[in-house]
Amino acid sequence: MTDSILYTRDGALARLTFNRPASLNAMGFEMGKRWRDLAHEITADDTVGAVLLDAAGPAFCAGGDVVEMATSGAAGADVTAAAHRIHDGIRTFIESDKPVVAAVQGAVAGGGLGLMLTADYIVAAERAKFVSKYANIGLTPDLGVSTLLPAAIGQTRALRLLLQDETIDAQTALDWGLVTELADDPAARAAEVAGFWLENATAAFGQAKRLIRAGARRAFAENLDDEARTIGARFDTPESKARVAAFAAASRRSTKE
Repeated sequence: MTDSILYTRDGALARLTFNRPASLNAMGFEMGKRWRDLAHEITADDTVGAVLLDAAGPAFCAGGDVVEMATSGAAGADVTAAAHRIHDGIRTFIESDKPVVAAVQGAVAGGGLGLMLTADYIVAAERAKFVSKYANIGLTPDLGVSTLLPAAIGQTRALRLLLQDETIDAQTALDWGLVTELADDPAARAAEVAGFWLENATAAFGQAKRLIRAGARRAFAENLDDEARTIGARFDTPESKARVAAFAAASRRSTKE
């Protein structure tokens, strides 16, 4: 059986590819388990510096596999358990110090929005489309959508997407802050973004991502304490000491000129 999510490595870059193109990469029960397991494997691997998330076929992700839910005899308890597994993977990536970039080549619907927003940097194609569709089938937001979507685009726009049968195009998604940038070849551009992280102060980028993600759910004083501890710990690393020394030397030279 073909893996529902392909996992490949290119040096320190871990690449996850949703691989159910015939189902628009909708996340079924087994795919949800693989997503959770890969999230734990990758975030625990010290040799991984960055993660690239992309998808095979014309769509990025259609959310949960509603066809499988309807035909498998699943009950509400099964759907809840499946959601918990997928949520575990989402939370694991978001709380990690691995920066994640997504290449979005096509449509994103329902819970696919939450999976996309697991990424810290999102590159979308001009042809990409974004839609909720939850209420159309009598279901409610999952896969982090009720939290990640308003965090990205604001509560009013999130409610607009969830309470209306509206599809937004890539330019609107960019204007709203749902995606980071548009590109003719999102996969190639996403690889460039990941390459920039890996060629520079990878750990510092990862800790910056972690601080921003954690800050949204904590008290301000707790965030300040974490910032202070993190910058002190980074300052003591050989990489940081070398970079800080080089910056200081360049500043002194500039002052003398």
